[in-house]
Amino acid sequence: MQTLSIVIPVYYNQDSLAELRQLLGVFAEDHNDLVCEFVFVDDGSGDGSFEVLKNIAAEDVRVKVVKLSRNFGSNAAILAGMTYATGAAVAFIAADLQDSIDALSSMVQAWQTDERVVFAVRRNRDDPFMSRLFATVFNTLLHWLVLKDVPPTGVGFFLVDRSVVDIVLQCEEKNAHLIYLIVWLGFKPHVVVYDRAARKHGHSRWTFTKKFKYAVDTFVAFSYMPIRLASFTGIIFSILGLLAIVYVIIARLFLNVPVEGWASLMIVVLISSGVQMLIMGVLGEYLWRNLDQTRKRPIFIVDKILNRAGSDDRS
Repeated sequence: MQTLSIVIPVYYNQDSLAELRQLLGVFAEDHNDLVCEFVFVDDGSGDGSFEVLKNIAAEDVRVKVVKLSRNFGSNAAILAGMTYATGAAVAFIAADLQDSIDALSSMVQAWQTDERVVFAVRRNRDDPFMSRLFATVFNTLLHWLVLKDVPPTGVGFFLVDRSVVDIVLQCEEKNAHLIYLIVWLGFKPHVVVYDRAARKHGHSRWTFTKKFKYAVDTFVAFSYMPIRLASFTGIIFSILGLLAIVYVIIARLFLNVPVEGWASLMIVVLISSGVQMLIMGVLGEYLWRNLDQTRKRPIFIVDKILNRAGSDDRS
């Protein structure tokens, strides 16, 4: 029988892990034509998540626990899980119980009919208004400006064939949006629609700062649009500056209109300086990510691995 690996990144999820384990157990029973492997990745949780995972791994040989040395972010945690997953297909779901196990079953069925990439797309989301607004703007811009094959409502989780997993791991990109990287590979995704559940335990650690960095990472990794926009802005302000010069000359020499110097000069200086700093910031974002990629530091560092009834396999 083929093996299906399910990767679950864990970050401050101690309260939801026991229930998630039960749901995954039921999922495995429903799919007895597959060998299920559950790869939990502790992404530097500061609560008791790892202790809970140790107990789960000691009771279930299907569970593998990968503990990272610190918090590297959700993308790195998923990549770590994909690295240690052994399945013919690898799925990723969140540990907060908001992703649908029923949708995962539909995704498995699609994969068994030779779909290489299967996305679970949210029909709706029970999130705060600002989170929904940011997600809508972010996903819409990315859909129209970067890669149109990504659904504009966003992808909640995914399942990919082993052939796709191997290519993703070869890319070794540190700051890329993982879902967009999968889309960039060119395999047309099959879409399964689901309703995102309300959060039962704790609060989301997906802060606005992390969301903003994720958005910038995605635009920088997959689009030249920020650079093109910076160039376009420079051209526009250069044209406006030339028109202002022509206006001042005509007003002073032919219309006998006095032109105030200090106020207009300060406005021009402030606006032009702001635009220059903006363009330098855009260039800096690209340069920083290029530097981060060329330093060849590992995307994640594994502290220990627990598998086969909780045995400690240090890496």
